[in-house]
Amino acid sequence: MNRLATRLGKLHLLNPVTVASGTFGTEYADIFDLNRLGAYVTKSITLHQKIGNPPPRLYETEAGLLNSIGLQNPGVVNFINIDLPELREQLTIPIIVSFSGATVEEFSTVLERLEKQDGIAGYEVNISCPNVEKEGIAFGVDPLVVYELMRRLRPLTEKELIVKLTPNVTDIAAIAIAAEEGGADSLALINTVHGMAIDPHTGKSRVKAGICGYSGPGIKPIALANVYKVSQATRLPLIGMGGICSWEDAMEFFYAGASAVAIGTGNFINPQTCLEIITALEKYFAEKEITLQSIIGTVQI
Repeated sequence: MNRLATRLGKLHLLNPVTVASGTFGTEYADIFDLNRLGAYVTKSITLHQKIGNPPPRLYETEAGLLNSIGLQNPGVVNFINIDLPELREQLTIPIIVSFSGATVEEFSTVLERLEKQDGIAGYEVNISCPNVEKEGIAFGVDPLVVYELMRRLRPLTEKELIVKLTPNVTDIAAIAIAAEEGGADSLALINTVHGMAIDPHTGKSRVKAGICGYSGPGIKPIALANVYKVSQATRLPLIGMGGICSWEDAMEFFYAGASAVAIGTGNFINPQTCLEIITALEKYFAEKEITLQSIIGTVQI
């Protein structure tokens, strides 16, 4: 009996542990069998190659990591020609391709090109990028823009469409509802929160961009609250992420309403975090003689 089996919208996973986009690559295969994961999520791909932001763009804080990578990636053509064949060769688990764009047209073009390829189980739509058609405001902060984007993308694929939500909004539930009404199959949350660090001796920002993304253990309570809030507002399955470093952390997200979890900064702290969480969850659920499905969203308030 597989007690950890779970389901997103259209995807069946053997276990609920995956990786956060941009934090994990196939080099981890030197450490553990990647097919032990429930699914594999790629770094976000854009229409054209991006070299990313200038350094310094990473800084470790007391309880997490600041980053301003800037969606560095090879572009969709190079991904299709180089990266995707490697992933197909190594992985038997579902491959979820994360992608983004600066306009609705860019999102659509990337998805149309990816749809022509074999071996992709679903997509993560990263809506945290600036929307140049809306004066640089991120796609993910406007419910109407999110709805319109999903209405554009939904007819282009029958595969899983996961929308990744930013916490840097007034009402994340409104964004989640817009994604659901637009045609999303599931939601991933949360992306990084805003953060900053300054050298107290020089007054210089630790990261070139100044304000940037903050992830890691310090944001777990924020992530949990957002997962719970969205679980109460939508019927879509959720992938919870934000500060998960242990199987106990993962359990909190399941109780809050997540059907799966993604490990991000935890991979940098301990490269075997994903494997250790999966192994510990298997043991715990077997000892308790329960299933994951029996506890999702059952937090007691």
